[in-house]
Amino acid sequence: MRRPRVEILYFDGCPNHEAARALVERVAAELQAEPEIDLVEVPDADAAAQLRFLGSPTVRVNGHDVEPGAEERGDFVFSCRVYRSERGLSGQLEANWVRKALSEAA
Repeated sequence: MRRPRVEILYFDGCPNHEAARALVERVAAELQAEPEIDLVEVPDADAAAQLRFLGSPTVRVNGHDVEPGAEERGDFVFSCRVYRSERGLSGQLEANWVRKALSEAA
């Protein structure tokens, strides 16, 4: 079985990318999954556009953003990411999004 590839895109100084990595690792452990986790630093606005970066942190599993609906977005920015969920606005993604993406990738 192929290991899922998780990319965590971030910019230097992002206060949330380490928490995103910890969340991915925790959810992977719960699922007994062993994804490849790559930290991808986005250095500037040009790279943000090229990488289709929706803000820091952005988490993708096998190339797909874990946030529902994010694939259709085109507002690529070099800034912190704000996630919208049932709990409101947050700089951190939802564990259930990561769980679903990793489960579907297995």
